[in-house]
Amino acid sequence: MNSIFAKRLAYLAWLGFWLAGAAVPAADFQAGVARAKITPPTPFWLSGYAARTNPAPVVLQDLWAKALALRDPQGHRVVIVTMDLIGLPRNVADAVAGRLHQRLKLNRADLLLNCSHTHCGPTVGRNLSVMFDFDEAEARRVVQYADSLTEKLARVAEVALQNLSPANLAAGKSEVGFAVNRRAPTPKGVRLGVNTNGPVDHSVPVLRVTAPDGSLRAALFGYACHNTTLGGDFYQINGDYAGHAQAEFEAAHPGATGMFLMLCGGDANPNPRGKLENARQYGSELAAAAARALAGEMRPVRPPIRTAVEVVRLDFAPHTRATFEEEAQGKDKYRQRRARLMLTAYDQGKPVREMTYPLQAIRFNQDLTLLALSGEVVVDYNLRARQEFPGENLVVAGYCHEVMCYIPSKRVLLEGGYEPVDSMTYYGMPGPFAETVEERIFAGIHKVLKRVGARPGPATGAK
Repeated sequence: MNSIFAKRLAYLAWLGFWLAGAAVPAADFQAGVARAKITPPTPFWLSGYAARTNPAPVVLQDLWAKALALRDPQGHRVVIVTMDLIGLPRNVADAVAGRLHQRLKLNRADLLLNCSHTHCGPTVGRNLSVMFDFDEAEARRVVQYADSLTEKLARVAEVALQNLSPANLAAGKSEVGFAVNRRAPTPKGVRLGVNTNGPVDHSVPVLRVTAPDGSLRAALFGYACHNTTLGGDFYQINGDYAGHAQAEFEAAHPGATGMFLMLCGGDANPNPRGKLENARQYGSELAAAAARALAGEMRPVRPPIRTAVEVVRLDFAPHTRATFEEEAQGKDKYRQRRARLMLTAYDQGKPVREMTYPLQAIRFNQDLTLLALSGEVVVDYNLRARQEFPGENLVVAGYCHEVMCYIPSKRVLLEGGYEPVDSMTYYGMPGPFAETVEERIFAGIHKVLKRVGARPGPATGAK
């Protein structure tokens, strides 16, 4: 072979190799995705409605835990786990975090656990325990499911971290309008109903995860609305609208994982509701909204990843032993159960006066910030947080870590009604929070967002 020809051939081979490599954009992150089926054995008691009188005998739709693991070039990891569940009790959330720290040295701030709050999913350990009065056999099955769930959640996060490969992230947003505020003013006070004038959040934020060749690997999409399309008279296990949305999204995007992130939907319901066709319709609408976001303007999300956790103390309104002694003699069986819990605490010299409340922030450069709040958070927190941090592309999720009770704003607390007052019975809490609840939480929000580099707007100042 002529030397000049050989050099030209070598140059062309190198140029072809370089062009082929240049056609594939560089990846900013490593990403891994995994899923685990968490459908309970049947029959099994569903959670969310006290009116149910028997366990669910059949499965309409399997329930899933899905994990998205991300690692930036500096090696900082974060794992987001979403679940088709009513909520996690603290002992399960802590056990999952403990196993991942022991096995993989994953810090607590690097693990986000979020539940869809489906009311057609299983009872999970001690969550909403006052709602049930199980016999020994049923109580044992509930404990066994929680134990199995704990390992499955740890394992799905572990598998996602083991499957990391190059990926790029982008964020976008769409809207869907089936959520409505459910706190309806009446002459007798606020009642659960339909309040078309009440605050609501119809946004659908989407985080897109793609391979370097542009193929879709996963989409995390959120919405602020209770998964209560189906009522207490429905006895088939399924994920409600969020479960149907994920299934429809994945059917339309073969090979990709759809993940639902529950936002601050504590005071929003789907409207209308009550029929299976409603749940399927809303699932289709939400899946379509996520697809519109993917087809629209998506902003690149860049490293690094920064995470932080803060724990704040929330006080309950003052109470006395006499309150629960009287309640224990009443006819309401749920208040009787709550009273027994509170009286036991008084007997032990440890009346329940306060509660610790964890919150978390995950920030990707200056492009996207996830604020993860525990409990059933009302929409006021989302609206206020975005107002006080106008420079942030901020997504505020509720139902994270543990779901211990409703988290009312001061406005909702003073209005009264189901979320700030009545629901606390079912959650085994002593009563409503003190009026400092919102300011205590926002002090924690400002601290945790400051730790990841976010700053409030000039008109608000740090709290």
